[in-house]
Parts: sequence; C-alpha cells; structure tokens
Amino acid sequence: MIDVGDLRKGDFIVYQNEVYRVVDANKHFMGRGSGLIRTRLKNVMTGLIKEVSFSSGEKVQEADISFRKAQYLYNDGDHFYFMLLDTYEQYSLPAQELEDEKYYLTENMEVDLIFFNGNPIFIQLPTVVVLTVTDTEPNFKGNTVSGGGKPATLETGLKTSVPFFVERGQKIKVDTRTGEYLERA
Repeated sequence: MIDVGDLRKGDFIVYQNEVYRVVDANKHFMGRGSGLIRTRLKNVMTGLIKEVSFSSGEKVQEADISFRKAQYLYNDGDHFYFMLLDTYEQYSLPAQELEDEKYYLTENMEVDLIFFNGNPIFIQLPTVVVLTVTDTEPNFKGNTVSGGGKPATLETGLKTSVPFFVERGQKIKVDTRTGEYLERA
C-alpha cells in the first residue's frame, strides 16, 4: 500500500480493481482539517482518464508491475515497436498510449518496458535524452548566453525553448520529465 500523498506522475496503482497510471497528482490544503490529493488517473487497459480526489492519509494499492530492458525499433504511425534485450521478443504499444513519451524516442534507444500480467503497458524513458535541433531561428549579434531563449523543433517533433546560441543541426540534452533544454551534447 502507498500513501496517496506520495503519488507522483508515472506511478501505477490499483483503484477499484483496475490498474491506472497517475497522469497528474496535486495536493490541496484547506484552512483547517486535512488536505485533498487531486489526481488524474489513466486506465492502462481502456485508456480512459478519470479524475479522483483522495483525502490525505488514504492509502492505495501499488500495481504489481515489472520492468524489462528493451530497445525502441520504429513506429508505423499507429504503433511503436520495441524489442526485449534479453530474449529478442518484439512488442508494440499503441501510439495514443505514448502521449508525450513518443517525442523522446529515437531509433535503437534503450528504454524500460513496463509489464502488467505479462503484457506491456507502458515505457519508462531515461531521465535525459540527446536530440538534434532540426529547426530554430538563426543566431544574431547581441544575444547573450544568460538572457532568454528561442523556440526550437527537435528531430522527433518536440518543441522546446533553447538558448540563443543553439543552432540548427546541434545535438542537445533534454530532460524527459519536463521537456526542458539542459545543455549541449
């Protein structure tokens, strides 16, 4: 059992006898009394999102999931294909299941494939990925390293803000939890 105050985005729980992935969890405290933990939960089998409020101090059951190392192979638009590194078995996940995660996947990248009851349900990305800038405004005189940033599109279609000195074709490190630029690779 896990305390609802400890729920974080990406956790897997059992709620009303079904497995859900926590999409969002926010704590709200009243003036007096206990607080509320408002969550958005996505059913891993149906894909439906449910908003649930818990009282602080409640406990939920953590889902019994397993992680296996896999390599991202390719996507055909509808599905993303992965190969387990130990057995070379291939699995696919529907594109709509990988909402933001698909913007960080590059061919041959290693990820953790998450299994529940022997079926893949989701992936866990590394914290930092290296992506190539495919489109951004050109640099111009007067830009500073510390001041502001400019929009950029990366090789996977991800849009983020980068410092002015970053140019098209450069590789950068991006945090997969926030989508923010970290540094040049």
